[in-house]
Parts: sequence; C-alpha cells; structure tokens
Amino acid sequence: MQRRRLLTFAALLVAPALIAAAPAKDEKKKGGGASFIQINTLTATVIRASGRRGILTVESGLDIPNEKLRAKANSVLPRIRAAFVQALQIYASGMSPGAIPNAEILTLLLQREADQVLGQKGARLLLGTMLIN
Repeated sequence: MQRRRLLTFAALLVAPALIAAAPAKDEKKKGGGASFIQINTLTATVIRASGRRGILTVESGLDIPNEKLRAKANSVLPRIRAAFVQALQIYASGMSPGAIPNAEILTLLLQREADQVLGQKGARLLLGTMLIN
C-alpha cells in the first residue's frame, strides 16, 4: 500500500515538469498554403482487371483565394465531400474493368460539383494521388 502511494505521489510531482517541458503547439502550415482546403480521401468501388473488386482512392483539395468563399466552403465542407463522393462513385461504376482513372474527366466532374455546391465559381479543384487497390 505504501508503494502505491509513493508511486502516485512521484507521478504527481513529475507530471507538471513534463507538461512544462512539452513544446508549445504552434499552428502548422497547411499543405498548399492558407487558401487551400484539404478534402478527406474519397473512395469508390471499381472492378479490377482480374474481375475482383477494388477501391479507387482519390485525394483532393480546393484552392480558394477569396476569403468569403473560403469561409462558405468550410461551412459546407460535408456537403462538398458528399457531392464529390457521389460523383466519384458514378464515375467509378462506369469504368471498364482494369481501366485507369482519367484525371481530366475527374477534375471536370468534381469542379462542377464544387461550383454547384458553393453556388458560384472561384474555387479551384486540385487533385492529388489516385490509386486503385
């Protein structure tokens, strides 16, 4: 019983020193700059060349220089993501088995969805990695 109290007391003494020694968390610079909004990874089911199911994974983001439009985009980000996922699923369902995703077509589809959800143009879609697993 004494050992347990001693260990608890020692932990309470050391904890404030550890917290004070921890580096202060500064706001990290987002990839793409201050006007960039990262969209979580989008996924859709595809048929691979072997006939088995696969997953199409697309990373994307929006570059929005206009502050008001960027604030609106941040507030409706779940709607933007839902529109992107739906467009990606429709595109993926029409792909031939074993086909490679076309970045130009995906860019046009997702850009149209972003403009439609935001109600105006001004957001520029940026595509990242596209993988099929």
